[in-house]
Amino acid sequence: MRATRPPARSSKKDPRITAERPLTAYVYAVVDAQGPVPPTQWETLAYLRALGFHLAEEIALFSEIEATAAYAESFIPRRDDLPFEVDGLVIKVNQHTVFDELGVVGKDPRGAVAFKFPSQEATTQLLAVEVTVGRTGVLTPSAALEPVFIGGVTVRNASLHNYDLIQERDIRLGDRVVVKRSGDVIPYVVGPVTAARNGAEQAILPPQRCPVCGSPVERVEGEVAYYCTNPDCPERIARNLIFFVSRAGMDIDGLGESGIRRLLHKNLIRDEGDLFFLKAEALLALEGFAQKKVDNLLRSLEAAKERPLATLIASLGIRGVGATVSALLTPHFRSYAAFEAASAEDFARVEGIGPHTARALVEFFSQERSHRLLGKFQAAGVNLTANQAEPQGDQLAGLNFVLTGTLPTLSRDEAAALIIAHGGMVKGSVSKKTDYVVAGEAAGSKLTRAQALGVPLLDEAGLRALLNLKESE
Repeated sequence: MRATRPPARSSKKDPRITAERPLTAYVYAVVDAQGPVPPTQWETLAYLRALGFHLAEEIALFSEIEATAAYAESFIPRRDDLPFEVDGLVIKVNQHTVFDELGVVGKDPRGAVAFKFPSQEATTQLLAVEVTVGRTGVLTPSAALEPVFIGGVTVRNASLHNYDLIQERDIRLGDRVVVKRSGDVIPYVVGPVTAARNGAEQAILPPQRCPVCGSPVERVEGEVAYYCTNPDCPERIARNLIFFVSRAGMDIDGLGESGIRRLLHKNLIRDEGDLFFLKAEALLALEGFAQKKVDNLLRSLEAAKERPLATLIASLGIRGVGATVSALLTPHFRSYAAFEAASAEDFARVEGIGPHTARALVEFFSQERSHRLLGKFQAAGVNLTANQAEPQGDQLAGLNFVLTGTLPTLSRDEAAALIIAHGGMVKGSVSKKTDYVVAGEAAGSKLTRAQALGVPLLDEAGLRALLNLKESE
């Protein structure tokens, strides 16, 4: 096995390069218009075709669901005959008024459903297992493959998920394996072709030491993941910093993965606290850091100092602590120092905080790294306290909310603060006691759990409407 670091992403934003590519746009809807538009999807498509836009020739209108399903099924064997790649079809309600009345959950309209084609697969040789180290120390195995063409793409790497799955499916190094592209996007190893074995295959075992820093590896009881135990592992530090500056973290513009790694390589930063002491002169000496970029970065760093405490806590790479969990914690622990002083029992008293997360919090805040960050944040003037939220009403009193996904205009912290300010409670997990799940883009397992339990779903507009409705009663 070998540890790898993904290459820095190349820029694809140069319009001159894009203009040289043979690209064709196919349209399928009118997003906004001045004046009337046709009342149905079908008439809208005819209108767009008459205006000269490209439309997929395979679009069809049906009056019965059985015929619709049969048409969708008929595309499975001829998907490769299309002049573009697709992973399925979308079936829509024809009448725009009905489509609009059905509403939206997160980013998904209820008036449309995706018919996904079965994943395409092929067999190839498993050459090596590469291990990446995540920001919380999770060791993730992936397969290095003999290149194979699947659904229009040459696949060289694929997910192996985790070591339990590798053992369960008896996947061995040197195996001929079946590889699928899930949703025709993410390739993963399904399992071995055991009949092709010749006896030279080798068992794939979890590493005993981190492949980057050599520190011991641990497995937390009840979890499938293996972790690097060294908080100062160079790859953990890099991954933590990349997340810290991201939009999901402290939202610091002007720094991506390549920039973070360049700063680390030049020893300009060692941790998150060092970011706030970067100077223009040192940055301008680096490749890729022009004056305008440096000015924007320094302004963004200044703005980041004022982020809420909940945002800071969620950005630190603490195992199991994201935006929702930090929003649960900060009303009880109203300063960075309070987090450092708290015990696992203190954290576990907060509803929605389980024992694993409580232990992870204590582990992080008892480390030298945490104390070092506190000193740097204090010296830089980073906000380390939670402002007392001003109550704005009790419209949501007694209601339990769970947040999932990315909302259009509100951060997770802002949405939680809005709910709390109006008397509601924000929980970390969905249960039968949950009154509403507020779902945004890329909502995950919490949305699935809510749907299974029949918990009412809201998007951001629905949350605001609920507040307005309650205010008017």
